[in-house]
Amino acid sequence: MGEPEGHAEENRNSSPDRLPPGQRLQRGWPVTHYGPVPKYRPERWDFRVFGATGDGDKHRWTHEEFSALPHETVVADLHCVTRFSMLDAEWGGVRARTVLELVPPAPGVSHVMVWAEYGYSANLRLADFAAEGSVFATHRAGELLTAEHGFPLRLVVPQLYGWKGPKWVRGVEYMTADRRGFWEERGYHNIGEVQREQRYSYQEEPGDGPEL
Repeated sequence: MGEPEGHAEENRNSSPDRLPPGQRLQRGWPVTHYGPVPKYRPERWDFRVFGATGDGDKHRWTHEEFSALPHETVVADLHCVTRFSMLDAEWGGVRARTVLELVPPAPGVSHVMVWAEYGYSANLRLADFAAEGSVFATHRAGELLTAEHGFPLRLVVPQLYGWKGPKWVRGVEYMTADRRGFWEERGYHNIGEVQREQRYSYQEEPGDGPEL
């Protein structure tokens, strides 16, 4: 855990009426993550897409190459399972849809596993990954992300709780069957929809995910 940062300006015009059930409006940006903050080494950093790709190959970008991909600004909420919400945050980065266009998945791909430093992982349905607001963020409010908040790359998936959008992302695995990620194996809901308050695995219904 860390101290909240500033950047409260994004929430000033956000109506609390938009808050999902069980959430409260956050005026800063708390630092929340599991484990230490990794050290960024540009000569070693890369982003990979692998698994059930349409062409059967693995694809890799260096940081310089990934930074040259189409950069867009996305206004999207961030909802933490610990019950704070940041509304109308401005994220800059590469849309997940762009990655899917550059490396199309094979027929039958239904889920992705997003991999981050230290082997952290989060599984998502392909539809959630491909949603309009899903973005591999490099910036927030026009400023480069800090290391504590995921520099050089973090995923934002606004319709899902924040653990589904890892910090320090290093790659995406295309999957033809669902598989639980780090927190999903440790008691968190396999899907994690914010509006349905899918917080914990005991709330899961048949078909929500693989057996624990």
